[in-house]
Amino acid sequence: MESYLNQNFSGVLSKNSSEEALQRWRNLCGLVKNPKRRFRFTANLSKRWEAAAMKRSNQEKIRVAVLVSKAALCFVSGIFPASFFLTDYFCHLYIFVGSFSGITFSNSPVITFSSEYTIPDEVKAAGFGICADELESIVEGHDIKKLKMHGGVDGIANKLSTSTASGLSTTEESLMGRQEIYGINKFTESVIRSFWVFLWEALQDMTLIILGACAFISLIVGVLTEGWPKGAHDGLGIVASILLVVFVTASSDYRQSLQFKDLDKEKKKILIQVTRNGFRQKMSIYDLLPGDIVHLAIGDQVPADGLFLSGFSLLIDESSLTGESEPVAINAENPFLLSGTKVQDGSCKMMVTTVGMRTQWGKLMATLSEGGYDETPLQVKLNGVATLIGKIGLLFAVVTFAVLAESLMRRKVKTGTLLSWTGDDALDLLEYFAIAITIVVVAVPEGLPLAVTLSLAFAMKKMMNEKALVRHLAACETMGSATSICSDKTGTLTTNHMTVVKAYICGNIKVLSNPVDASSICSQVPNAVIKILSQSIFTNTGGEVVLNKERKTEILGTPTETAILEFGLSLGGDFQEERQTVELVKVEPFNSTKKRMAVVIQLPEGGYRAHCKGASEIVLASCRKVLDAAGRAVPIDDAVAKHLKDTIEGFAKEALRTLCLGYMDIEGDFSAKQEIPVDGYTCIGIVGIKDPVRPGVKESVSVCRSAGITVRMVTGDNINTAKAIARECGILTDDGIAIEGSEFREKTLEEMMELIPKIQVMARSSPLDKHILVKHLRTMLNEVVAVTGDGTNDAPALHEADIGLAMGIAGTEVAKASADVIILDDNFSTIVTVGKWGRSVYINIQKFVQFQLTVNVVALIVNFSSACFTGEAPLTAVQLLWVNMIMDTLGALALATEPPNDELMKRTPVGRKGNFISNVMWRNILGQAFYQFVVIWYLQTEGKRFFGLEGPGSDATLNTLIFNTFVFCQLFNEISSREMEKINVFEGILKNYVFVGVLSFTFIFQFIIVQFLGDFANTTPLTFIQWFITVFIGFLGMPFAAAIKKVHVGSKSGCVDGKSGKGEDFIFISWPFKSSFPCHFNGMVA
Repeated sequence: MESYLNQNFSGVLSKNSSEEALQRWRNLCGLVKNPKRRFRFTANLSKRWEAAAMKRSNQEKIRVAVLVSKAALCFVSGIFPASFFLTDYFCHLYIFVGSFSGITFSNSPVITFSSEYTIPDEVKAAGFGICADELESIVEGHDIKKLKMHGGVDGIANKLSTSTASGLSTTEESLMGRQEIYGINKFTESVIRSFWVFLWEALQDMTLIILGACAFISLIVGVLTEGWPKGAHDGLGIVASILLVVFVTASSDYRQSLQFKDLDKEKKKILIQVTRNGFRQKMSIYDLLPGDIVHLAIGDQVPADGLFLSGFSLLIDESSLTGESEPVAINAENPFLLSGTKVQDGSCKMMVTTVGMRTQWGKLMATLSEGGYDETPLQVKLNGVATLIGKIGLLFAVVTFAVLAESLMRRKVKTGTLLSWTGDDALDLLEYFAIAITIVVVAVPEGLPLAVTLSLAFAMKKMMNEKALVRHLAACETMGSATSICSDKTGTLTTNHMTVVKAYICGNIKVLSNPVDASSICSQVPNAVIKILSQSIFTNTGGEVVLNKERKTEILGTPTETAILEFGLSLGGDFQEERQTVELVKVEPFNSTKKRMAVVIQLPEGGYRAHCKGASEIVLASCRKVLDAAGRAVPIDDAVAKHLKDTIEGFAKEALRTLCLGYMDIEGDFSAKQEIPVDGYTCIGIVGIKDPVRPGVKESVSVCRSAGITVRMVTGDNINTAKAIARECGILTDDGIAIEGSEFREKTLEEMMELIPKIQVMARSSPLDKHILVKHLRTMLNEVVAVTGDGTNDAPALHEADIGLAMGIAGTEVAKASADVIILDDNFSTIVTVGKWGRSVYINIQKFVQFQLTVNVVALIVNFSSACFTGEAPLTAVQLLWVNMIMDTLGALALATEPPNDELMKRTPVGRKGNFISNVMWRNILGQAFYQFVVIWYLQTEGKRFFGLEGPGSDATLNTLIFNTFVFCQLFNEISSREMEKINVFEGILKNYVFVGVLSFTFIFQFIIVQFLGDFANTTPLTFIQWFITVFIGFLGMPFAAAIKKVHVGSKSGCVDGKSGKGEDFIFISWPFKSSFPCHFNGMVA
């Protein structure tokens, strides 16, 4: 079976599967009882193709608009060279630009513009000066001419009744009025389907429809031959069973859909910095309205269409809309920002103009939302299992019907009534056909793929409560196979609550244990140094100091920026005063490649000054001077350089993050078009920032190690800081290697292959280093890799990894969009929890598959063999439908929702090559099936004698006893399936309320069927002794299952009882005797 699955159903990956692979497995699923249900939680490829076509159309439309906008700018500015108009293409573009921009051409060179804009009455009545359609055409069309006609960005702001400085001034009434005119920032979502829709879809099952037709015919023939109500019992029994199956199935599916809706809501909780009512505040992007002032930084996704107000070095990645890979520079000349694009570099303030379904992104997302979820590899594999078993079941059903029909014909030949058919004969033949169809119902395990979805939905909901938001279904199951975790340091292994605890200023190290210590520096350091230090801190920063709604000072920015700004405030500095004193000319924001940030400011007395801040050794390498104790800039000679490097190393060995601050005065003039100098700075000082290790991280790393998962720290910090933190976390061991990214990337491929397995810490790493490490771990070492990331530049590594884990607090929207799981509390311990749940999902589905395949095997063999040898089936259609519900929907609910336990993290990971249906499962399936078959066959042949049954009703009583025994065999096998290896299957059973509830419901309903629904279910009431014996026989399956578990089996996955095997097939019998004995046969060990 495993080879069949690998050959036909293994093309789908955990992420980024090709459309060809997704379509191929669908084509192989020939026998599907209910396509609507079977493929509900898989990708809707037709909708995706539709969305892709729309995306291509939008990309071309916007690309042309951008091209026309650029051409129009050149045209209006009069900067086309004469040769520009010589080509036929540009002559047409020239004419097109004119028509697009509302410019009229005549024989004379005079250019006239189109007429003035007319404000719609409802817009004017609401107090606005521009309508939503006009705003949409300006921004989406990149229409500079229209923008200028409305008075530019300031004119649009006035017409939207907003302030570019303080944002919207809102009241409840004004917000409602604005929403009525301009709409809300939400795209149209698919309508939540009601329970009745799921009920209707459950009724689309082809086998149930055929059974319904059989029931209808049985009802008519029965009433005609035996009268009402006796003749209606069989038909009504089948109808009632069908309705019960449909109702329970629909209830389970509806519950799953609600869980996914809840998770979708969580995924859409995106917050952004907005100025409204004069205050900076975090708001949901779905609350944005035209006129809002939004603050964007590196890694943010543009939440709505808008116009650029102010900013520095802003580069926007518009590939999601235009398909162009080159980033677009946004500035006052090209101020158009489109929803769904991403900030690749720089920062800015933007004014929202168009929201929701009026944006191209909104229209695209509405289509994409109909594309469905990507199917997971397990879903696809189990579809393969269902298809294979379905074909086998269909063959058994056909043969069973043929054998039963042949026995009927043989009886009629013997009695000489072959040509004389009665109503009873027709009912018998119909019953045989119904049994054959019901065998198909039981044999095709339609619930297998859906059990994956049920387990994943359950796990995702629980993980949400434990601060992990799963964005992609496949990540849940893939995390259970993870063999390696590449983790960031800051915020993941540490608390991300940073404070400056040491500072090297003017040749001396200052220890800062509280704000008083910081203020005392002012009396020990020259005023000129304090002044330039404050200027460096408050101007060269990506953070801000603002007043919040409560009019309290609040620091906004990354934890590092917050720590530096807090230090500046404790020195007595004033952020707003410092920013108003100077003018920012150019800003180069920090990114993980340069590991530095720089600004150029114009001083109030004239002249320009550059400030630089970043990784200590990098910034220090750019410095040629340092401030001494008197505040003078003195050259850095060898002795001073050694002293500074020793200071950095000393800070780093104390697990402090070190930053160096430098400045230089620029001679002559400077413009924003020039590059900020990278050399010739004067070192102001070095700060050491403390970021304590999170509580519980060391224990979590230890858990990973015992689970066979290697944890590696990949950080941009100094190598000594990284090593100190890694040792504290238990990541760096005596036999591990710590290496810098620059050294790693210079290695040859052969050297990397030898080095990578030993790497435990990579410091001063670039995003490219992380990407190379992850790629080699996956492709060359065949590891299943989970990677954490928070920055924009982490997106390639997150995309490359098997499981991308983005940080919910520190992570950018770009990182989150590339991730499979978002760690909401940025805590490494939560990553371990995700791994535990991933393993739980994998194991739970294995348990359910083991349970369901056991029922499949027994039901098929019992009905088939009985039909062949006795000429009749022991289980009727109604009874088989009830068994199908036990093993399908109820079995999935019971076994696929088992919570994880600590034992899961003591096993080795499955890895990339592990077989899903393992030898352990086959051992349990075949062992339990053998026991059940022997029991059922014995009852069929010797049951009357065993129970002392006599008289005309003995056959009906025996069939009821067989049915009852069969059901309780499944019930106790369900309990045994809770553990595939352990003998104790009762541990924690009472904590799983779903499991207990399913068992209780099954027992109670079985009692009702046997004792009270005899006419409909073809049963007769049993005595207490008969009940006790049948239940006891079912119970005996548990000690038999425990004995079977003593037969240890190995598999090619190489994992037995948590120990790594050598990949051989072997059986080792270890009964509870004093000694064990191995024996050899056919090259195998037993």
